[in-house]
Amino acid sequence: MNERPVNLVHKTAILVDGAFYRKRAYNLFGDKDPATRAQELATYCHRHIIEEKEGTSLYRVFYYDCPPSKIQVYHPLLKKQINLAKTDAYKWSEDFLNELKHQRKFALRLGRLAEEQACYLIRSEVFRHILAGKRDITSLVEEDFYLSIPQKGVDMRIGIDISSLAFKHQVDQIVLISGDSDFVPAAKQARREGIDFILDPMRSPIKDDLYEHIDGIRTKAPKPSTTS
Repeated sequence: MNERPVNLVHKTAILVDGAFYRKRAYNLFGDKDPATRAQELATYCHRHIIEEKEGTSLYRVFYYDCPPSKIQVYHPLLKKQINLAKTDAYKWSEDFLNELKHQRKFALRLGRLAEEQACYLIRSEVFRHILAGKRDITSLVEEDFYLSIPQKGVDMRIGIDISSLAFKHQVDQIVLISGDSDFVPAAKQARREGIDFILDPMRSPIKDDLYEHIDGIRTKAPKPSTTS
């Protein structure tokens, strides 16, 4: 009687919180053009495959983000409307998403920006300096403000995909590149289905209670350089 062959392929899905990755990559690897950043992300994800145990294969990379906004937002310092569609940030984001579409085994999961909540806010460290008397209002410059537009639907899409991958047993392992704790319920579901759930926070600090809801932490981010 012939025995059923054992599947030795260890399938891994990699889920990327786009906003988190872009911020961490900027801090770790510096500013890059869209094409270089997209290739950097692809290389980073594939390291989770090629540097692990033999027989590991990539199922797919799921990238979660929002398209850039085209609206106009009032800037309180400049006292004028800023057309976001004409900014360098808009062009960079558009080109970056287009570059990701050409990466092998990448799937984009796009939410939307809560444009009705869009506004320019003063940076927290600048606000603290003003309250401490280290700066005054007249010293403010454009760089002391940042554009705030909350994301909608991104966390939901991450949770749905984690649950779907687990319930359909499409993968053996999920690697989530994120520093957020909102994924915990979906991670618990995946683990109950026997999925090995790995978190890559790219060396950013995470809450202590996250450790009990994941199967381990593994990052491909470089260690911070130390100066003597």
